[in-house]
Parts: sequence; C-alpha cells; structure tokens
Amino acid sequence: MLNIEQLNQYYGESHTLWDLDLQVAEGQCTVLMGRNGVGKTTLLQCIMGLLPTKSGSILYKGDDIRKIAAEKRAAMGIGFVPQGRQIFPLMSVEENLLVGLPARADKAKDVPEFIYELFPVLKEMLGRRGGDLSGGQQQQLAIGRALVTDPSLLILDEPTEGIQPNIVAEIGDIIIKLTKEIGLTVLLVEQKLPFARRVGDHFCILDRGRSVAAGEMSGLNDELIQQYLTV
Repeated sequence: MLNIEQLNQYYGESHTLWDLDLQVAEGQCTVLMGRNGVGKTTLLQCIMGLLPTKSGSILYKGDDIRKIAAEKRAAMGIGFVPQGRQIFPLMSVEENLLVGLPARADKAKDVPEFIYELFPVLKEMLGRRGGDLSGGQQQQLAIGRALVTDPSLLILDEPTEGIQPNIVAEIGDIIIKLTKEIGLTVLLVEQKLPFARRVGDHFCILDRGRSVAAGEMSGLNDELIQQYLTV
C-alpha cells in the first residue's frame, strides 16, 4: 500500500530524515515508534505533502506521490488525523464531518452511517460545537472526519495522547475493527507500548531520522525497547 524508499528531508541546513525506508502492508496496522524528536511527525507530514522532501520516493499504490499537491492526497484515498486533532472548534460536529465529503470519489452528499456506528457519541452531539467536546470526543471526531473521506490508508499521529483511558480503549477497538473487519490500512504513530502491541501488526522504529528496526509486532523485543523506546 505504502512503500517509502531512501527518503531524505531537510529543515534548512538540518538533515532530518536520512535515507529512510518504511513499508506499510495493505489491510494491516503498522506502528511508527521512537522517542520524541526522532522524525515521526516529520515523516507523516512528508507523506501528506505538508513538507518538501529532498530525495527518495513515497510510493502509494505503486505511484510516487512526492510531487502531488497536499490538497490532492485526500482525494487519492489517504486520510490523516494530525497530532492535536485540529478539528474546527466553532463548527458543529456535523459540519466538521461534512468537511470530508468533497474528497470522496463517489461524491456522496451525506456522512456514511457507519461513522455513527463506530462513534455513537458523534451522532448524539451533531449540533454541538467541536470545541465544546471533551478531548476524547474531539479525537473521535477527528478520526471520524478522516474516515468520511473514504480512505484506503488512514494515518494517525498519536491518537491516544492526552486521552482518558476508556476512550483510548475504544480507539484501539476501532483501529482493530478497521483493519481486521473492513480491511483498511493504518499507519499509526504511538508512544504507548501496550496500545501499540494490541493494535499493531508491524512496527518500524525511528532514531535520529533513520529507520533502525522493523518487522512483525511479535519481534519487538526487550532489547529494542530498551535501546530505542525507553526514556
């Protein structure tokens, strides 16, 4: 589904991503891991076209999308939930969800009912302003808005950050349902190791802008955790 090869990115003179490789298997959840500041969010922003890249390739369904404008990537089937959610606080829940409809290939005019099946709380609060929701509810709204676009690939940047434990568990259930039942492909940045192990099929660890380890989640051993993930 997504194959990144030898990707290099710079902030000014600072070399931030170094010959980075990443493979995201179709219909599965790949967890991008690493300590703070190693380049995880930078990589997601490169995938979404929000940051320029110097060299390498970002292959999505076999096509290199490095030169495709950011605003066109959602229409290609890439859904993105950024860190911090970035919902529209003054718009209603329903209006936030409707924002995703223009990116759909089928030009649907209504929010799909399965969004409300995944997130019943959103249906209960359609008229409420996004900014009035709790942090966990806002995160569910952000994921729902991305799913409205009908993506093949869903990218989530630390969706459990600052979220109460019961909502974290619900988000985990939803990711598992999306991959195992619906067949969606998920790329997840996550710091919580138990959550990552629960929902992830594969992992990739970044360190100082490089991919230093990758494989099936069962291969994430104590040595790797101690070397690259323990603060």
